[in-house]
Amino acid sequence: MKQYQPERLSEAQLAAMRRSLRNGRGALSRRSLLRATGVGALTIGGMGALNACGIPPAKREGEGAAASDDHSAEEKQIAFSNWTQYIDISEDEKSHPTLDAFTKRTGISVKYTEDINDNVEFFGKIRPQLAAGQETGRDLINVTDWLAARIIRLGWAQKLDPANLPNAYAHLSPQFRSPDWDPGRAYSYPWTGISTVIAYNSKATGGRKVESVSQLLEDKSLRGRVACLSEMRDTIGMTLLDMGKDPGKVTDDDYNAAIAKVQRAVDTKQIRRFTGNDYTSDLDKGDIAACLAWAGDLVQLRVDNPDIQFVIPDAGYMTSSDNLMVPAKARHKTNAEKLIDYYYELPVAAQLAAYINYVCPVEGVGPELAKIDPALAKNTLILPDKAMAAKSHAFRSLSGEEETAYEEKFAKLIGA
Repeated sequence: MKQYQPERLSEAQLAAMRRSLRNGRGALSRRSLLRATGVGALTIGGMGALNACGIPPAKREGEGAAASDDHSAEEKQIAFSNWTQYIDISEDEKSHPTLDAFTKRTGISVKYTEDINDNVEFFGKIRPQLAAGQETGRDLINVTDWLAARIIRLGWAQKLDPANLPNAYAHLSPQFRSPDWDPGRAYSYPWTGISTVIAYNSKATGGRKVESVSQLLEDKSLRGRVACLSEMRDTIGMTLLDMGKDPGKVTDDDYNAAIAKVQRAVDTKQIRRFTGNDYTSDLDKGDIAACLAWAGDLVQLRVDNPDIQFVIPDAGYMTSSDNLMVPAKARHKTNAEKLIDYYYELPVAAQLAAYINYVCPVEGVGPELAKIDPALAKNTLILPDKAMAAKSHAFRSLSGEEETAYEEKFAKLIGA
């Protein structure tokens, strides 16, 4: 068997991941704004595991995991690992209504564990077992697209059976149907989408709209009161779109031009700082007048502060996703597929979307969501309309060498 030499992370990649742990999307729970729930102490110990070497893989790179013995028929259970506060919860906070309903209908019990605080940390937990061809103790995991791409590339994800996913296949939004890292969704289905948009405080801008990245970076009336995100794909992706370039086809020259554009805004002190989720309090107070923002953060901000506005630039916006996958050697693949499919039933998808408020990847869920909350059903930050969905773009998958080079340049730009 070919000996596996894992992708070594460069110092630039490690630095980017540390930024994510400190103040990126990984720094706060998925429901931190709505429920003020902290993640707790995070470590970067998992990063060291990424750099270990010489362990045989479950399969050779690019082949995909071989189907292991499926014990779903005789063992009516699933072990599901998810992010904290990323599912509906009962009023007494002791149960998850959608999971309870699934168990009642199917007889399949779900061991639900909120043990994903950050992609890097979680991968550090499961990587040794995956690399050794062993069970991880999990039948279903939920990871962000870049990590999902890596797991698929390493051959550590099981190919899903379309016969067990009729609702998922029928109801998956076209916006999420065919990412370059998993064409046709052979190995994954999105749990939620994450959109990057422009946000501004209309009181802080004196009533002026902020409608483009160029305005964000060049409008002198905003000087010193602008924030961009510390996540490279979001800030540079939005800048590329503003320049008429497709982040899904970015070249080195395109990337360098986008870096230069943001650098000019740094040099003129247009940009106050680069932030993770911590931009929200400054935007709410008006200390930051306008910024790049994650749509999931804005839903609650807009409820509490009518001055908070958002704009989808004419040039488009960046999108990513968190994705359900069955890891190699999972014992209950069929049961896991049934749970994936269950969350693509329209009433169930609506119940989940009403609670977590991120982009729902389920097409046609609007009428069901309106039964729960008509305002949420009209909120394009949760249910993008066709015009908004058509403007979404994803950053293309990068090779290890590209990611190292791109992150080094971005780290220098933001002073990390």
